[in-house]
Amino acid sequence: MDKLKIKSLIKQLSKLNYKDMYLNDFLLTWEKTDDEIAAVFAVADILRGMREANVSTRFFDSGLGISLFRDNSTRTRFSYASACNLLGLTVQDLDEGKSQIAHGETVRETANMVSFMADVIGIRDDMYIGKGNAYMREVSKSVLEGYRDGVLEQRPTLVNLQCDIDHPTQTMADMLHIINTFGGVDKLKGKKIAMTWAYSPSYGKPLSVPQGVIGLMTRFGMEVALAHPKGYEVMPEVEEVAKNNAAASGGKFTKSNSMAEAFEGADIVYPKSWAPFAAMEKRTNLYGEGDEAGIKALEQELLKQNAEHKDWHATEGMMLKTNQKTKFGEALYMHCLPADITGVSCKEGEVEGAVFDRHRVAMYKEASYKPYIIAAMMMLAKFNNPADKLAERLECGRPRIM
Repeated sequence: MDKLKIKSLIKQLSKLNYKDMYLNDFLLTWEKTDDEIAAVFAVADILRGMREANVSTRFFDSGLGISLFRDNSTRTRFSYASACNLLGLTVQDLDEGKSQIAHGETVRETANMVSFMADVIGIRDDMYIGKGNAYMREVSKSVLEGYRDGVLEQRPTLVNLQCDIDHPTQTMADMLHIINTFGGVDKLKGKKIAMTWAYSPSYGKPLSVPQGVIGLMTRFGMEVALAHPKGYEVMPEVEEVAKNNAAASGGKFTKSNSMAEAFEGADIVYPKSWAPFAAMEKRTNLYGEGDEAGIKALEQELLKQNAEHKDWHATEGMMLKTNQKTKFGEALYMHCLPADITGVSCKEGEVEGAVFDRHRVAMYKEASYKPYIIAAMMMLAKFNNPADKLAERLECGRPRIM
């Protein structure tokens, strides 16, 4: 991206109203206004452009980005570390097993003790329904109290790196990939995206990706088709968000129990396994009760239930149902990765190997937006004049690589 294009993006950014993002958290996409969402996309593209133009974006000379991952992660963990480094922050992982948290330390105390020089806290807590997002809000409340009481010299910003409700850094990266692939937000009106369940030989995958997709993509005038077998419903309150978004944007939100119906004429497909909402609620209760036998029984029950729907599979035949007139000759295939690839990573899974491999490069590009999305969320929260800061840094032109 050349500097004239970057200047144009900065000019667009300066016209948006995102002042309420300053010193605020990013927890759910539907808590943000259209201008605030647009600002994240703009800053992400600007930061990417500046790095490609060899302009340093280290706006911090020092400071910490605390990371707390309560679930396994590769892409999001490295994306968060990359985002912190891009802006000049050092990452410090909080390992609960090696901290006083394991000895019963309170959330309030932990949040304050790790935040003395922290500017950002990134948390992934997606395993238990009703717990993850609530925990993030408790941490946010605790550091705000610490800042107001003079314990902390700055109020750390919290970024949701995936919770039980939403995965905003993933779906925002997905959306920016779609925007740039199709040539702009104005080209998305009426485009159909199929967010469908797909078979997996494992159980317990979070609902936050499909919920995040329907909660965000419905804001752009698109037709968002949610499809899953009976019994694999998502949270009803998130469906309500999707319905309201679609009505406001002039798009559509539909539901069905047919993968083929959702794929029909789709411009974008996102086949992804997830666990039933009711089962995830049950698992949360079993963990709370320490019922190991109940957890194992539920796991076997869900694996058996999954196996009844092996036909929910992104096959070559299924892809033939999609719009064959896109730049890909079929729908854009998307996935948050890692995918369960039939004949590659498992015997039977979400997607046929040939379909996955055909879209592999595009998916890797999809994933590449996440560090910039996270960095944009951080920047909009930590600076009250990011457009000016970006313009100054671009004008200065201090190289990243000397």
